[in-house]
Amino acid sequence: MALREQIERLDHAYYVLDAPEVPDAEYDCLLRELQQLEERHPELRAADSPTQRVGGAVRADLQAAAHTVPMLSLNNALDEAEAEAFDARVRSALGLAQATYCCELKFDGLAISLSYHDGVLERAATRGDGMVGEDVTANVRTIRSVALRLAHRAPARLEVRGEVLMFRRDFERLNAMQRAQGGKEFANPRNAAAGSLRQLDAGITAQRRLRFFAYGVASPGAVPGVEGSRHRNRRC
Repeated sequence: MALREQIERLDHAYYVLDAPEVPDAEYDCLLRELQQLEERHPELRAADSPTQRVGGAVRADLQAAAHTVPMLSLNNALDEAEAEAFDARVRSALGLAQATYCCELKFDGLAISLSYHDGVLERAATRGDGMVGEDVTANVRTIRSVALRLAHRAPARLEVRGEVLMFRRDFERLNAMQRAQGGKEFANPRNAAAGSLRQLDAGITAQRRLRFFAYGVASPGAVPGVEGSRHRNRRC
């Protein structure tokens, strides 16, 4: 259908090309319209529908990296009723009369998985479609806030998950440099971070001020849990 094709085109521009074509709010409205349409007409829902996706496609020019534990994404709650429905689902699943939540601000960057072997960084991968991401190890090694070797005793295998992002002041500095050099400017800090991290030349990544913030740990023996309540990594 036309709506599905439109969203797929916008997804490709946002996730693969790092060049969003519409504001976040407009995209969210289109996706919500498709979700509601598929709910009313389940026969129109397909396995490859944008509503069934976790993230974006893997770039063909970057090496694929399979995730041992799927990298789950987040869901939107656009109004009070949807937040209450989320709470009802959580309490029902846990068998609780009341649930306690921990709320935190969300960084708008690119989700990354760091795999350590005997305390040494072995691989860094993007989320991709949740099951397979992109190997960006060489680029992540240029980020000063990423530990190449863990300082304290660590398990033989450890997977750390977090967000690679660019501070707004660094984003403005990068765009000023792009303008001065006659290059393409980035639409927002999230796309600047994603575009910088997914370079084929790690030297370009090293020139840009990327930062890493860890938010969780995953391991082959862990049971994947709920990673939050937002579907797309777009806004704080």
